[in-house]
Amino acid sequence: MFSAAVSAPATPLLYRASVLSRVLAAAVGGYAVARGFAVCAAWWLPQSRSEAVLTATLLAFVVYATTAIWVFSVRRAWQAWVGVVLACLVLAGLAALGASR
Repeated sequence: MFSAAVSAPATPLLYRASVLSRVLAAAVGGYAVARGFAVCAAWWLPQSRSEAVLTATLLAFVVYATTAIWVFSVRRAWQAWVGVVLACLVLAGLAALGASR
């Protein structure tokens, strides 16, 4: 009357590692990119300091979501990590330039 329990198809370990890597890139890398963007925008926006910080913080939410979407849209997980690291390096450079002016 009852058939044997149907188990889910086996997922290769490499695929699971790739998904985990993308989740980490989206969560941790997205936060780093959003934080870097907020710092840069706060330095570079032509507003009073408090308005620039508020505007930069609000825009950082959009940057975080966009980064997370982008991480899952690239073909390979390593490409997502390279993109996130490059974005962080560019934003760090812009933040350093903004802090020195």
